[in-house]
Amino acid sequence: MNFLGEALDGLGRWYVALPPFLIIGFLAALFFLTGAGQERLQEASVRLQDSALREHAVDELQTVIARSVATQRGYLLTGDQRYLKSHDKVIADVEPRLERLRLAYQGSTTALADVRALHVLIGKRLVDLSMLVALQQSQGAAAAISLLKTRVGADAGEALTDILEQMRSREAAEHAEAAANWSRSSMLSRWITIAGTIFNMLLVGVAARLVYMDMRHRNAQTAELRDQKLKLEREAEERNRELVELSTHLQSVAEREKASLARELHDELGGLLVGARMDISWVEQHLAQDDPSMKQRLHRVQQSLAAGVDLKRRIIEELRPTLLDNVGLFAALRWQLKVTCGSAGLHCIESYPAEEPRLSSEAAIALFRIAQEAFTNILKHAAAKTVDITLNVDADGIVMQISDDGTGIPAGRLTAAGSHGLASMRHRVRALGGRLDVRSPASGGTVLLVQMPAAAALMHAQVPAPV
Repeated sequence: MNFLGEALDGLGRWYVALPPFLIIGFLAALFFLTGAGQERLQEASVRLQDSALREHAVDELQTVIARSVATQRGYLLTGDQRYLKSHDKVIADVEPRLERLRLAYQGSTTALADVRALHVLIGKRLVDLSMLVALQQSQGAAAAISLLKTRVGADAGEALTDILEQMRSREAAEHAEAAANWSRSSMLSRWITIAGTIFNMLLVGVAARLVYMDMRHRNAQTAELRDQKLKLEREAEERNRELVELSTHLQSVAEREKASLARELHDELGGLLVGARMDISWVEQHLAQDDPSMKQRLHRVQQSLAAGVDLKRRIIEELRPTLLDNVGLFAALRWQLKVTCGSAGLHCIESYPAEEPRLSSEAAIALFRIAQEAFTNILKHAAAKTVDITLNVDADGIVMQISDDGTGIPAGRLTAAGSHGLASMRHRVRALGGRLDVRSPASGGTVLLVQMPAAAALMHAQVPAPV
């Protein structure tokens, strides 16, 4: 069976449907064979019945003839009228019996010839018997007995007996052959039924085996697919964890590079620009007093250097707000909100705790970047008139809420593939074990809620070790 399963496995799953088709075809063939066997059995039964009927008709005719002879002789010997009455009754029954025999042999040329011969002989025999009875009645019993001793009608009687015996022998042989034929047909039908049942059981067994093999194969495939799914899920989780770690690392690296670049700009470029302004001021004091044209040019250079200093300061604040490192998160948020509201003409509402907690560097920059991205989105998409930022600190952690009265965010954009700003916010919060929730209330606008656990957001003071 294993070899059969391996051989059929390459044919696809269609072979499971083959045994039912074979069973149906075999049952149809068995039905026709059984029908043919029943027909043969019926024909054998009809043949057997016809043979019995003919044999019975021959026996009845022979019995009637024998009774007619017996009643005639009884009347001759005794002269009793009762024998004569019985004789007349028997003679009257000869013709119907002969007609019945003729109908029984209808269709058989040889048998009908014998029936016709019987008809002639029986007629002669009955004429002889009637002549003896008439002689008995007219001349007496002695004359009738004398005529009977002359063997009148004996040849017709013997010929009649021979034909009847031949017909009985032929019908006996026909009956035996018909019985044997019926037995053979019955046995053949029985063996066909038994063989069909056994073969059908074998086909059912093969079908059940194939279905069982197919179920085992499907179960094995299901188990394999389940294992592959679990493996892929583990690999996906591992890849996702690696991507999260990589994204967190890249964000940290980007923030460090921004901070490093801001320090270099502040230290290097700031020093160069300040030195250049000092030199230009010295030149203005010593060389440009007598030359208005030079003084004008030096003044333009001084303005350009001042603009460069302002540009440097803005770039540094964008890269890494100095207020965040030097003063704290609240001051940096106030500055960012002031810049945003001042440039867009928004009404800004802010609420902070009376005392600022000591936040970790990662939490501080994450909250600031989230607020910065939220303010940018409000300016670009919300068409708001009011912005509200609230920050609360408790034992569980930090909760920051930023809301506006703008047009809100469509539900489809909250998880859209192109919403990189929201994705960046979520990643920053998840990296610190927090949660970010963005929703659009029925009253309008957008509410952004950030929750960070205290363990990741707050900087715990280290207790000095005892000396």
